[in-house]
Amino acid sequence: MSIFPADIEEQARHIVASFSEAGHMVTTAESCTGGLIAGALTEISGSSAVVDRGFVTYTNEAKMDMLGVLEPTLKAYGAVSKETALQMVHGALFRSRAHVSVAVTGIAGPGGGSAAKPVGLVHLAAKSRDGRLIHREMRYGDIGRDRVRLSTVRTALEMVLELSHSA
Repeated sequence: MSIFPADIEEQARHIVASFSEAGHMVTTAESCTGGLIAGALTEISGSSAVVDRGFVTYTNEAKMDMLGVLEPTLKAYGAVSKETALQMVHGALFRSRAHVSVAVTGIAGPGGGSAAKPVGLVHLAAKSRDGRLIHREMRYGDIGRDRVRLSTVRTALEMVLELSHSA
């Protein structure tokens, strides 16, 4: 029995099956989800052939050290920004053997939000080796920490599936 809701398990199962069939791998770069995307994928039997690695980069230092996010980017735009998500996804892809990477950074709550960056704001990016890139800015709202994080996992897995056809 999975620890994830059935819809997330089904998304992960689809990714593992399609990536296995193609001989491709995926990597994750996660901040607000703290490894839940990688966790959802590795919940599926056979995922060891598909999941290359996951980066949990909760601090700015981890984003810089592990993914190559630039300090000027973090200072100018903040950790929760399109610019940071794009640098995270690029860093994860090129620091792995994956064909597709996905990155997320956001404010899960209950605190930490502001008028400009409210609780529930999440920036997601997915990138494939062939250069395809997707960015989504999601505003899930102040729906509770667990629901923001699980909603982010759903969106991230959708993005990986979108790119799986081009990987």
